[in-house]
Amino acid sequence: MKTTSTDSAPPKPGTSGGGRRSRGGASAASRRREHLVKLAAELFAEKGFQATTVRNIADEAGILSGSLYHHFDSKESIVDEILSGFFTEITAACRAAAERGQGPRETVAELVRIAFATFEPHRAAITVLQNDWNYLKGMPRFAYLIKAEEEIERIWVDALRKGQQEGCFRADIDARLTYRMIRDTIWVAVRWYRPGGALDTAALADHYLKVMFDGIVVR
Repeated sequence: MKTTSTDSAPPKPGTSGGGRRSRGGASAASRRREHLVKLAAELFAEKGFQATTVRNIADEAGILSGSLYHHFDSKESIVDEILSGFFTEITAACRAAAERGQGPRETVAELVRIAFATFEPHRAAITVLQNDWNYLKGMPRFAYLIKAEEEIERIWVDALRKGQQEGCFRADIDARLTYRMIRDTIWVAVRWYRPGGALDTAALADHYLKVMFDGIVVR
């Protein structure tokens, strides 16, 4: 939904009003910045990062394009904030799951739940990665995307291989290929999942785990 408020430049150092006013101005600017990120995230998810222009974002926010540059120097800076927040959160959660000392099946189940739990807070980031991964990973400022993805993959593959060694996962499957198939089938669900539907993300993860671990064939 478009807003109708106008944007203004942050107060200059040395202006009257004292510390209280300065802190209030900084807080308002921070809230405004967060609002712009949310608007841009929705546009990136809907139109794609490459197809979304700075003017599109400004129009959605109800401000002039030039006003957007009071907060961000480019749309790349905006998507950087969106993606870095996503990877910081999911990488930390995956590390914690791996370090918890659970069995392989429990670790893999937790990794699945972590992935599904990102759908609502990070829907835009996941959609951007699906649509624009090849474009973004070619830019030096987004080199961390590859490093983060490699770390997450390593955590998954280690858990799967440990499960093979302990006999709880089949020995005749390729752990890396299995991870990538699981990853892709989870992330694609963000395209059709809608908050407030019959299943929340926790129930969706439960259903996914039933199919992944037990299959659909009656034994």
